[in-house]
Amino acid sequence: MVSFTQLHAQNHRITELSNVFMHLSRERSLCDTETACGLFFEYTQQVKEHMELVDKQLCARLIAHPDQSVRNTADRFLSGSSEIKRIFASYLKDWCGASRRDLRIDNHEAFVQDTEHMFALVLDRIQRETELLYPLIRKVEDSPQAA
Repeated sequence: MVSFTQLHAQNHRITELSNVFMHLSRERSLCDTETACGLFFEYTQQVKEHMELVDKQLCARLIAHPDQSVRNTADRFLSGSSEIKRIFASYLKDWCGASRRDLRIDNHEAFVQDTEHMFALVLDRIQRETELLYPLIRKVEDSPQAA
């Protein structure tokens, strides 16, 4: 089981990293500095870990629930995860070096636009988790502290 406190802490960290990196990335001279890259790659790791946790710990349990509406919600979240992962992989391919530890920004304006779009997808997902998935888990499992 995973605690809602842990899930909310992950969401908060992802949101914080997103906000700080977006602020830095708008300034061309800052967006591919060592500091900004460190934030960016911590962000990508945090998103990956969070989505895997939600998919494996929450959605996997809900997908087996007897109530069809619960299963449908879990299925929508799993489908959304797959789509975000696909888009994220394409985004990283476009903007990262082969080692995936450096940014290759040849068109700053396009990078900022793609980054804003990618980060918005993740933040929207976090909001839907908070508003829909976590309350559903609490209701189904009758557990206010852990999922």
